Amino acid sequence: QVQLVESGGGSVQTGGSLRLSCVASGYTYPSYCMGWFRQAPGKEREGVAAIDTDGNTSYGDSVKGRFIISKDMAKNTLYLQMNSLKPEDTAMYYCAADRSRTCMGWAHEEKYSYWGQGTQVTVSS
Repeated sequence: QVQLVESGGGSVQTGGSLRLSCVASGYTYPSYCMGWFRQAPGKEREGVAAIDTDGNTSYGDSVKGRFIISKDMAKNTLYLQMNSLKPEDTAMYYCAADRSRTCMGWAHEEKYSYWGQGTQVTVSS
């Protein structure tokens, strides 16, 4: 069973940076699309970024140019570097895994079979 555990959330001021991590275990397939989602109170879950088996990345429009998704295969860890944070970035952030090589349709949460428990990010003005 795949397990995903996020960490790195916290409280920062506008313009600050945070790096989220997601450690994966229990892999039984060599290829995965990995994604980051977020959900603010009263809002739907939103796709933030994704990275496929070959390292190709995709980003939501609201985070392009500010966030960077990456992975370290040796450590089975997914990262989300978040820069120039804004109050509207405040949300619970989740990592997710899909057992496919590509990230086609990456922003649709139903694509993903495995989810972490989430880590809270709060950006104050």
